[in-house]
Amino acid sequence: MEEGSLEAVNSSAGVAPKSQLKALQKQIRELERLLGKKTLENEILHDALRLAQEKKLISRQAWLKKGGTQ
Repeated sequence: MEEGSLEAVNSSAGVAPKSQLKALQKQIRELERLLGKKTLENEILHDALRLAQEKKLISRQAWLKKGGTQ
């Protein structure tokens, strides 16, 4: 066990305090939550656009002129 702690001190990677580790883990969870929310938003908007195009509510040509894809 003593050997492991000496390696950590001599390591070039360094050692972070536990409070910093917890703060970074909290930040990662928040970023993952936001990414999931934006992904769901994107999927909903993509489906709405597809439905509107199918019903001819939005002209495909007008959409492509504004920088749309597909």
